Amino acid sequence: MTTSILTCIFCWPLLAALALVFVPRNYRVIIRAVALLATFISMLLAVKMFCQFVTGHAGYQFEQQIPWVESLGISYHVGVDGLNVGLILMGAIVAFAAALCSWEIQTREKEFYILLLVMTGGILGAFASLDLFFFYFLHELALVPTFIMIGVWGRGERKNYATFQITLYLSIGALIALIGLIALYVQSGANTFDIPKLTEYVQAHPLAAHSQNFIFPLLLFGFGILVSLWPFHTWAPLVYSSAPSPTAMLHAGVLKKFGLYGLIRIALPLLPQAAQHWMQILAWLCLGNILYVGWVAMRQKDLNLLIGNSSVAHMGFIFLGIASLNLIGVTGAVVIMIAHGFLAALTFGLSGYIYQQTGMLEMKELGGLLRKLPFIGTALLMAAMAGCGLPGFANFVGEVTVFFGAWKVFPLVTGLALWGALMIGALYMLRAMRNVLHGPLPEKWSGISDATHAWRKLPYALLLASLLAFGCFPRLLTEKITPDVEKIVKMVRGETVVVGSTRVSRVQFGVPPNCVGARMIGFDQMKDGQLNPQAVSGVTPETTRETRVLHNIFVRTLASNTILN
Repeated sequence: MTTSILTCIFCWPLLAALALVFVPRNYRVIIRAVALLATFISMLLAVKMFCQFVTGHAGYQFEQQIPWVESLGISYHVGVDGLNVGLILMGAIVAFAAALCSWEIQTREKEFYILLLVMTGGILGAFASLDLFFFYFLHELALVPTFIMIGVWGRGERKNYATFQITLYLSIGALIALIGLIALYVQSGANTFDIPKLTEYVQAHPLAAHSQNFIFPLLLFGFGILVSLWPFHTWAPLVYSSAPSPTAMLHAGVLKKFGLYGLIRIALPLLPQAAQHWMQILAWLCLGNILYVGWVAMRQKDLNLLIGNSSVAHMGFIFLGIASLNLIGVTGAVVIMIAHGFLAALTFGLSGYIYQQTGMLEMKELGGLLRKLPFIGTALLMAAMAGCGLPGFANFVGEVTVFFGAWKVFPLVTGLALWGALMIGALYMLRAMRNVLHGPLPEKWSGISDATHAWRKLPYALLLASLLAFGCFPRLLTEKITPDVEKIVKMVRGETVVVGSTRVSRVQFGVPPNCVGARMIGFDQMKDGQLNPQAVSGVTPETTRETRVLHNIFVRTLASNTILN
C-alpha cells in the first residue's frame, strides 16, 4: 500500500519527537536542529500537497486507509478535500515558524522541543484524519502538551492559574464533544467511525429530530469551548499572555481551528435539522465574541492580553460565517480560519520577541520601539493592519465574504458585527500600535536590538508572506474551498439529492396497493439536461424512523428495483 503524503506530513514531527528522546540533553544544537528539520520537511510536504491538489475533484485526495478495529468500524483513514487542505498547509507553516521562534527557551530545551513536535504532529494528523476516533485522539495528543508547556515554561505570576484554567475549560469542552461524537456513532447505527461512510449512511438514514437536537448542542458547545465561543472564552486571553510564544502561536493559530473544523465537517452535514435550528442562537452568541470581547480588549494595558482578546474576538466572524449556512458565508469562515492562523502566530511571535528584549509587555512602559526595532515594529504594524481587515491581507478576504453571506440571513447581527470590526477592532489595535511603536523612546530601552539575523527574521517574514499571498491571490484558497463547502451547504439545506450522476429534484412518498407499510418513492431524474420522471418502489420496515427526511443522499449507484431504506 502506498503511503499517503498526509501520513508523512504529520508523522515527521512525531518521529522526530521520538528520536529526541534518545538524544542527550546537553546536545542543544542537535536537539534544535532536529526540531527545525522535522517541521521544515513537514512544511515542504504540505506545500507540495497543496500545489498538487486538484480543484473540483470529486471526493478526497491523497487518501490512505488501513483497517484497525473492524468490529467497531475504526480505521486509520486520512485524506483531504477543500475544507482541510488549506488548514494543513497553514498548520505546517505555523509549526515551522513556532520552531524557529523557540530560541527563547533556555531551560529544559529537550523536553520543550519534544512536546512542541508532539503538538505539531497531533494537530496536523487531526486535520488529515477521516476517522472520528483518530480525529479526536490526535487532537487530544496535541492538547496535552499545551498544558505542560504553559505550566513549566510559562511566564508571569499567573501562569499556574492560567494552566489550571486551560486544563479545566478544555478538558470539559473535549469531554462534552466526546459525548456528542459517541452519541452520534450510537444513534446513527452505521457501526463505523469512518467519516465518509458515516456521512453517506446518515444521509440515507437521517437521524430522528430528537436525536439531532440532543447531539448537536453537545458538539456545538463542546467544540465551542475549545474555540473560546462567548461566554466560554475567559480562559483564552490569560492563557495566551502566560504561554511561551511558540505554544501560543501553535494553539491560537492552529489547535483552536479544530473545533471550527469539527463543526463544519461533522455537525453540519450529519445533523442538518438541528443545525438550522441552532444557527440563529449561534449568530447572536458570536456577537459576544465580536462586541463584548472587543470592548474588553479596549481596556487592556498588557499587549499580550490585548492580542489574546483580539484573537477571541476574531472567532466571532468565523462563527457568523458558519451560522449563515450559505456558500458565501461558510467559504469565508474557512478562509478566516486559515488567515487567522497565520495572523495569530505572527502577532504572538512578535510580542514574544518584544518580551524577550524588554522583559515586559505593559504598553504604558513601552513606546517608540519602532526606532530601535524597525523590522519587528514594521511587521507588528502590518499584523495590526491585517487584524483590522485591511485589503491586501487574507483576513480581509475572509471577513468581507462572511459579511456578504451573513447579510442575507442575519442583517441586524451582521450590521452590529460590521460596526464591531470597523470601529472597536480598529480602535484598540491602532491605539496599541501608537502606544508601543510610536512616541518618545524611554531611556531604559536604548539597549534593545532588532532581529538582524536572517533566521530571526524568517518566521515573521514567512507568516507575513502567507497573509499577503492569500490576500492578493485569494483564488488560491477559494477555488479549492468552494466546491466542498457547496456540498456541505446542500447537505444542510436539502436543496438537491445527488445520486452518482443522477440529480433528484423531487421526491414523493406513497403507499402502493396490497403492501402494508410500504412506501413508493418517485423521483425526477435529470439526465443529459432532460427531465425523466421515474419511480422506484420498495418496502420499508415498520421500524423505519418516522421522522426520516431525505436531504442530500449520496450513494454510488441507483439501478431499477432498488430498495431505498
